[in-house]
Amino acid sequence: MPGQILTGPYGKALDFRQISQNQITLSTRKPLRQIPNRICNAATVEAPLKTQTLGELTRPQFPILHQEVNGKPLIYLDNSATSQKPNQVRQAMEDYYGPTGCNSNVHRGVHNLSSRATAAYEEARDKIARFIHARTSREVVFVKNASEGINLIANTWGNANIKQGDEIILSVAEHHSNLVPWHMLAARTGAKLRFVPLIKDGTELDMAEFHNLVNPKTKLISLVHVSNALGAILPTDEVVEAAQKVGAKVLLDCCQSVPCRPTDVQQLGADWIVGAGHKMCGPTGSAFLWGKLEVLEQMPPFLGGGEMIQDVFLDHSTYAEPPSRFEAGTPAIAEAIGLGAAVDYLSDIGMEKVHAYEQELGGYLYQQLSTVTNVTIYGPNPCRGRAALCSFNVEGLHATDISTLLDQEGVAVRSGHHCTQPLHRALGIPASARASPYLYNTHSEIDDFIEALQSSIKFFTDLA
Repeated sequence: MPGQILTGPYGKALDFRQISQNQITLSTRKPLRQIPNRICNAATVEAPLKTQTLGELTRPQFPILHQEVNGKPLIYLDNSATSQKPNQVRQAMEDYYGPTGCNSNVHRGVHNLSSRATAAYEEARDKIARFIHARTSREVVFVKNASEGINLIANTWGNANIKQGDEIILSVAEHHSNLVPWHMLAARTGAKLRFVPLIKDGTELDMAEFHNLVNPKTKLISLVHVSNALGAILPTDEVVEAAQKVGAKVLLDCCQSVPCRPTDVQQLGADWIVGAGHKMCGPTGSAFLWGKLEVLEQMPPFLGGGEMIQDVFLDHSTYAEPPSRFEAGTPAIAEAIGLGAAVDYLSDIGMEKVHAYEQELGGYLYQQLSTVTNVTIYGPNPCRGRAALCSFNVEGLHATDISTLLDQEGVAVRSGHHCTQPLHRALGIPASARASPYLYNTHSEIDDFIEALQSSIKFFTDLA
């Protein structure tokens, strides 16, 4: 619950609200390596202080991190794929099913368990609404993942509003979840898909070309807020302003941004955003779609069945108001409650603190990775703004080979195309490795990752 006192290291009580900004500092484990000249001054990390970092403060709440993999301490750097879950989230879900729990269907009974389940489910919706600064919780729709949220928009608003000759602007950096639903819609309607390319150095989207693409035929602009492969951050103000000039709607894929930085949907100005609960300390199978209420009210249902109806007759049905209109059937109740607990957890820390630590740790990761010979990092320099993730390749080596050897050292990174095949083609590479820390990672883990990476490269060099 908000204001909850958590147990910190060594059993000491910990109230994240009392952590001052200057307590989020570097680890003291190892000296910094020489910073190459290509790293701008803004990416330089100052000498560490002795206070605990946010990573060190939060790690005790994530028991899964305290295991060994292949005989080595686990270093989990695959958070852009999914985050780990704190005790509070697991406990909330266990309590729902436990001896004094309230496992029951929601909105469908007046008995005690059903009433309590409904209250807990709707309380989770309220928490998400507050977390993203929605005007009302009616703007929050529970979905099982962000892919479902985007498909919901494509199959409701898209089917009702996109016609032959209309244009939809996407980018080459989109996750497949923000490409395939629009491919399918374009095939149904005859709409044209237009794509924002990368700038010449391949580090971020070409916003000048974006503006060239926007025209009176543009009906929808659907772009990633923070790239899951480049770490590049979209200038949302610029996108929304351009869309409004031609009357187009805006959808933002916020799966990588909501977990790591404060989110205010009213300031963003988009018509919809999607967020993935499992990337923000929540359980898998939990996600949300936010939409402006006046937009949701004009959208037809996505799936038919129980819960989303007002009245059903033999020959027709009438439909409930949002958000129920879009939540057909029995929902993932425990998962929604778990997501609500994750929102509590992040809120107790404070998203400003999470973001500050992410910026610091991400800069340190980029800085240290840049010292490794023959490594190419994709995406912008931290001084231009980027998220705390680094997709990279080692000259002459395949990303999967590197990731496999890192796993032998207990280091978990992602390898492949990260569900961004068009982006990898634009970069001229078949795959990349990706290291992505989160709030419970530490600077010493980054050091150990770099050491393991250098050892892996040496292994292949020696074989050659």
